Amino acid sequence: MSKPILEVNHLKKYFDVKGGVFGRKVGEVKAVDDVSFTVNEGEILGIVGESGCGKSTTGKALLRLIEPTDGEVKFEDQDITSISSEQMRLLRKDMQIIFQDPYASLNPRHTVEKIIGEPLLVHGMNSKEERKARVKELLEVVGLRPYHASRYPHQFSGGQRQRIGIARALANNPKLIICDEPVSALDVSVQSQILNLMEDLRNQFNLTYIFIAHDLSVVKHISDRVGVMYLGKMVELADKDEIYENPKHPYTQALLSAVPVADPDEERDRIILEGDVPSPSNPPSGCPFHTRCPLVMDVCKEDKPQFKEDGDQHFVACHLYN
Repeated sequence: MSKPILEVNHLKKYFDVKGGVFGRKVGEVKAVDDVSFTVNEGEILGIVGESGCGKSTTGKALLRLIEPTDGEVKFEDQDITSISSEQMRLLRKDMQIIFQDPYASLNPRHTVEKIIGEPLLVHGMNSKEERKARVKELLEVVGLRPYHASRYPHQFSGGQRQRIGIARALANNPKLIICDEPVSALDVSVQSQILNLMEDLRNQFNLTYIFIAHDLSVVKHISDRVGVMYLGKMVELADKDEIYENPKHPYTQALLSAVPVADPDEERDRIILEGDVPSPSNPPSGCPFHTRCPLVMDVCKEDKPQFKEDGDQHFVACHLYN
C-alpha cells in the first residue's frame, strides 16, 4: 500500500459572527469542526455532502487559502499549518486547486497564455520562450489547441474554461490537486469528458486528488475512497464499493437512497429526512445528525460519537457502532 501524502488531524475552521454597534464577536460558524483523514499517494479521495456541510472550506483550509482555526495538516510529513507564508508559497508548487466555477476563476483580462504561464513565472521559469512552449504543451495535454493560447476566457465554453483551469493547476507538476466541485457547473456530456480527462491525467502524471462534489454518481465513478461530511464533521469514510454497498451511517444511507436509478421499473426505498439542516453557528448537542436521524437514541442527544474504525478501513461516527 502506498504511503500517505496528506494527513489531516482534528482540522477546524470557525468564522466569527460579528454584531452590534461596535462589531464585536457574538458567535461563530463552525464550518469545519474536527475533521481527520489521510490521503494516500496516487489515490482519489471523494468528499461528499449536501451544500453548506463544509466540503469546500475543508479543501481551501488544506491549502491555507483560508487559514485553519486549529488542527494539523501534514503534507509529506511537513506540518503546513506552522510554516511561514513564504514557505507555503513555495510549497504551492506541489499542492494545487481546481476551482468550482470556471467562469469566475479565470481572469477575464488575461489571455490563456498569461493565465497558465503565471504559475510558471511565480515558481522560477523566467524564460518567455520556455513558458510559451510549456503553455502549448499543457493545452494539448488537456485537449485544447496551441492557438487557443492567444484567446481570452470569454471566447471559450464552460467545459473549455475548466480545461484551462486544469492546465493551470498542472503547470508546475503538482503532487496533490484539490478539485472543488470541478464539474458541477457543466453540462452532463461535458462532465463526463472532464472526469475522463482527470482520470487520464492521474494515470499519466501520478497525481493525487481530493475530489469534492455533491453528485454521488460522479464521486462513485472517479473515487477510490469516499468520505461523507455533515455539518462540518466527517461522519463516514470507506472504500467506495464498501460505502455504496454497505453504508453504515444513517445520513449516508439517506444520501445514497436519493441517487437516481436509470431503470424506471426498479422500486427503491427512499429515506426521507425530516426537518432542515441545523445552523453551523448553533449546532445541536451530541451527534450533529440526531435532529433528523430516523434511528435516534437518547445517547445521541447527549454525547458526540467518536469517528472510529468499524470493520476493515471503514470509519464511522455513529453510536450504533461505537
